Amino acid sequence: MIPNGDAELATEAFGDPADPPVLLIMGAMASMLWWPEAFCRALAARGRHVIRYDNRDTGLSTGYEPGSVSYSMEDMADDAFAVLDAYGIDEAHVVGMSLGGMIAQLAAFGTPDRVSTLTLISTSPMGVDTARLPGMSEAYKQHGADGEKVDWSDLGQVIDYVVEDTRMIASTRHPYDAAAARQFVEQDVARARNFLSTTNHFLVDAKRDWSGCLARLRVPLLVIHGTSDPVFPVEHGREIARIAPLSRFVAIEGGGHELHPLDWPRMINEIAAHSAAE
Repeated sequence: MIPNGDAELATEAFGDPADPPVLLIMGAMASMLWWPEAFCRALAARGRHVIRYDNRDTGLSTGYEPGSVSYSMEDMADDAFAVLDAYGIDEAHVVGMSLGGMIAQLAAFGTPDRVSTLTLISTSPMGVDTARLPGMSEAYKQHGADGEKVDWSDLGQVIDYVVEDTRMIASTRHPYDAAAARQFVEQDVARARNFLSTTNHFLVDAKRDWSGCLARLRVPLLVIHGTSDPVFPVEHGREIARIAPLSRFVAIEGGGHELHPLDWPRMINEIAAHSAAE
């Protein structure tokens, strides 16, 4: 457990600490378990010291009263550096997914000298007017609306809803394993201090105006985005790569808003190559 202000953050590391560090930041409502252990170990096997952690309000990290958010996205970016500090790391390759990708952008905008490279997966540009980009799919909007009918104090309903979420965001190219999804969600919900607190992430926003920062970013950037992402359509990833100067875009054909095991080899190869020429 790593302290940062009024928060404590649960972390886990894989691989040799002498190898180049890779910090993984996950998205909304998602604990570090959404970076699967097998994914982390496979990346570590490529000669990386891989660190994952529970964001505030997820997993074993500090949880706040549901519906009452006293922190910002900038605070969450600072959490990432607190994790690095605890491991004695001055600079790391930062990988963020979804909300984690937004947090990673703010980290790179605000403290670029601590970010060796940046990898953004299934996320949206920060400090940019995204009104002209496609919004989430109609089916996913309806799924979000259905969340208002869930009794979040009933873990059975919560698990059913989150399992349905995994189906909604799944790849359209690869098979969906419903049994594995349910087993994983049950584990994640049972592990959380208070799973209801994860919904606070939908209330978190940035305090500062980051306009123009993406165009001025000088950190080497890799953008990985699924072509079937229903949350942030692929145009969001392409827009990031279009604006950021030192960027490269990788499309995952049929990829959803997830890390599908059949896509891991491609993703890990891209992250490993980006974090050090191989």
